Amino acid sequence: MNREEDIRQAVEVMRRGGVILYPTDTIWGIGCDATNEEAVRRVYDIKKRDDSKALICLVDSDHRLQRYVSDVPNVAWDLIEYATRPLTIIFDKAKNLAPNLLAEDGSVGIRVTREEFSRELCYRFQKAVVSTSANVSGEPSPACFDDISDEIKNAVDYIVQSRRKEKTKAAPSSIIKLRPDGEVTIIRK
Repeated sequence: MNREEDIRQAVEVMRRGGVILYPTDTIWGIGCDATNEEAVRRVYDIKKRDDSKALICLVDSDHRLQRYVSDVPNVAWDLIEYATRPLTIIFDKAKNLAPNLLAEDGSVGIRVTREEFSRELCYRFQKAVVSTSANVSGEPSPACFDDISDEIKNAVDYIVQSRRKEKTKAAPSSIIKLRPDGEVTIIRK
């Protein structure tokens, strides 16, 4: 199957409220429509994770980021542009996302992905896509596709074909919290 068809199938599954397993700009992730509360609930169930722990999502562009954050501080654009590795930013005042995706304070972690497959997936889907590590909560994050448990693989509705053979161990993103006044707090380096 070619990449275009793979993305088309993944998008169709998410449009129907399904959950996918897909490669991201960091590690393999469990994903769904970030605006669909029931799909987000399924992701929490698959991970056996308490929904008080917020999930992050990916978008394909700066433009799409603005659809989900009420007030993007100006410094965010420089941080995104000059980041040397994937950077997840936690923004206050999220909007247009499933309520159970957000932290208790209404914030959300969003990453503008530059990696080819996940960027194209987000672009074709035209919405934010949940991106959480493909593991049961508390277990190690899989370094590559072969490390993902059968439990996770059997729980999703579609497993992307692309990039399964890669063995490179990817690192998780850096995470910062960005306040409306531009104050930055490092969560994970």
